[in-house]
Amino acid sequence: MGDSRAPAAEPLPPGTSRVGATEAQTFLVGRFGAGVTDVEPVGGGAWSKAYAFRRDGAPFVARFGGYPDDFGKDRLAGRYASADLPIPAVTEIGRAYGGHYAISERMFGGYIDHLDGGQMRATLPSLFAALDAARAVDLSATTGYGSWDAEGVGAFSNWPAALLDVATDRPEDKGHGWRRRLETSAIGAERFDEAYAHLRSLAGFCPEERHLIHRDLIHFNVLVADNRISAVFDWGCALYGDFLYDLACFAFWSCWFPAWQDIDFREEAARHFAAIGLEVPHFDERFRCCQVHAGLDAQQFQALVGDWENLERAAGRTLAVARGEL
Repeated sequence: MGDSRAPAAEPLPPGTSRVGATEAQTFLVGRFGAGVTDVEPVGGGAWSKAYAFRRDGAPFVARFGGYPDDFGKDRLAGRYASADLPIPAVTEIGRAYGGHYAISERMFGGYIDHLDGGQMRATLPSLFAALDAARAVDLSATTGYGSWDAEGVGAFSNWPAALLDVATDRPEDKGHGWRRRLETSAIGAERFDEAYAHLRSLAGFCPEERHLIHRDLIHFNVLVADNRISAVFDWGCALYGDFLYDLACFAFWSCWFPAWQDIDFREEAARHFAAIGLEVPHFDERFRCCQVHAGLDAQQFQALVGDWENLERAAGRTLAVARGEL
């Protein structure tokens, strides 16, 4: 289950960090000494709490959460950083308050979520450059598809299997219980199941290639400065699979961002690939497949936290995409 969602409603997901600003201040001063200043909340993560701080004047971010593998994935992703794909380096991971913490360098900019239509259009070249850089990452030292762990090991032997696992609710998963909550809600699971049937058909068009996917770029995990991507962080939901996935997420979630209504992310992506001479076989089917998966994944999280308003909206949009109506 990814973090793809509109802002979560109560109750918080199991395992969510509840470390407050006072606890963060106490821990950071205890760990790094009196040189710690300017501790303040930052970001909007669903599974962890983040605090910006300065250590002897240098800017850092401390995150506290219950899932150390997410922090390990951030550290691994840092190896793929480049000028076009800026990823903060994780400098330390450890235990705190019965959970875990990670310290990373701080990068600056405004959230991509807050861009207006003109600003987003101006940022598209940098966004495409960042995703091109992710597509070009050398993953030869890693294995598998779908969600991967802190060692770079993917959970599945192929991409279709990773996609079709979206309907599974395992007791050991951090989002366990979403299926029961969906089925017993007023919304029900019928639209989820119909969209999933379409996903099974679309998965047959998936390529065998394996690329780096962030999976959650538009939920306060990307910073922009001067129309350029200045940071891409929180890789806890990242996947190995079809490079179209991140662009498909922008297309799926765009209706939640009124300022972006005039931007057709699918058409913009197609034009970009044509401009750089990249042939993308079965582009339409793959793009739709990724959108449907993103929508089903979102419904998992929304059912888990009881975000019924956004679940209703996501269920309708996912099914419309799956049927080819959008």
